[in-house]
Amino acid sequence: MRTRLVRIGRSRGVCIPEDLLRQAEIDGEVELRVADGGLVVTPVRSPRAGWAEAARLVRARGEDGMPDPPTPTRFERAEWEWK
Repeated sequence: MRTRLVRIGRSRGVCIPEDLLRQAEIDGEVELRVADGGLVVTPVRSPRAGWAEAARLVRARGEDGMPDPPTPTRFERAEWEWK
């Protein structure tokens, strides 16, 4: 797709069609970098993006238990009194 740079104050910009933004899953803040003589536009992702969904999937598969059985400490074996 071809487009033109447009003047925006002392900078220049590009209008990106909504369909392209949707396909690239870009919404909001972006990061720009130069690569191989061109500009690369990538969405800024939250460091923990997707964690909540991953946790739901783990829970749905029943894989959210403790990985190892509890191991009592010396304090718990010798000094702790359960009431």
